[in-house]
Amino acid sequence: MSGFYTLLLLVLSNVFMTLAWYGHLKLQQTGVTNHWPLICVIAFSWAIAFFEYCCQVPANRIGFEGNGGPFSLVQLKVIQECVSLVVFAIVAHVLFQDQGLHWNHAVAFLFLIGAVYFVFMK
Repeated sequence: MSGFYTLLLLVLSNVFMTLAWYGHLKLQQTGVTNHWPLICVIAFSWAIAFFEYCCQVPANRIGFEGNGGPFSLVQLKVIQECVSLVVFAIVAHVLFQDQGLHWNHAVAFLFLIGAVYFVFMK
């Protein structure tokens, strides 16, 4: 069950991370933050990123085999990167519909699946 909670928290963490890193660009496109000073945009992103860490840190603690979880440190990192890219692709498609995915992106995702396979191989 700790593996499931780890994955769920990683997904939530990456949703917040993606919104913190790229959401301000969408707000700029819509005109909401056009006149904000950069420091305000940074503070806004940090406020969102706080929730990323509120999910990321427990995910790593719960999932790490040193704490009784099912994943090694390397496995946690590879899972996090894969989740990050999948979440990014979904958020980018929803928020930035002009940023389509192409064949080379699909190939890159296949290589990531290969990375997951190899990192979990005994």
